[in-house]
Amino acid sequence: MSEERTRTVTWADPQKTAALAMKLDGLDFLRAIAAGEVPPPPVVELIGARMVSVDKGSVVFSLDPAEFHYNPIGSVHGGVYATLLDTATGCAVHSALPAGTGYTSLDLAVRFLRPIRTDTGTVTCVGTLVHQGRRTALAEARLVDGAGRLLATASSTCLIQEGRS
Repeated sequence: MSEERTRTVTWADPQKTAALAMKLDGLDFLRAIAAGEVPPPPVVELIGARMVSVDKGSVVFSLDPAEFHYNPIGSVHGGVYATLLDTATGCAVHSALPAGTGYTSLDLAVRFLRPIRTDTGTVTCVGTLVHQGRRTALAEARLVDGAGRLLATASSTCLIQEGRS
């Protein structure tokens, strides 16, 4: 029988954060999250990721792989990769949006290249805005380990929505 482990996750009211997102332009909103002035989204708290930096069209997240990320075969579940990549691509798009404008992911194409385990160490995910049109935007993300080895990539198309987050 295996030794039981527990984990407690706390988060702030996501509706209050979403309301603030509509009042600030995307870059200012995301910078406030990175600075700890605005709470991160609950999903970021859930997986234990951190927003490291944000500039217009670019965002960086980090994650320390943990056992609670594991799938049944002892490596980080692909859904964790996908969540981190989707968050980075979406935030890269959001960083370029004016106040009162939100986005939603239309698609996410992920390519898994290497396994991640607890001994991989901190991984970094960089999301980059590739193209922004009037109604859609394209972003890409790269997930790398501390030695710069590519672990996964993603591309995402987002629908730009005025007056919604």
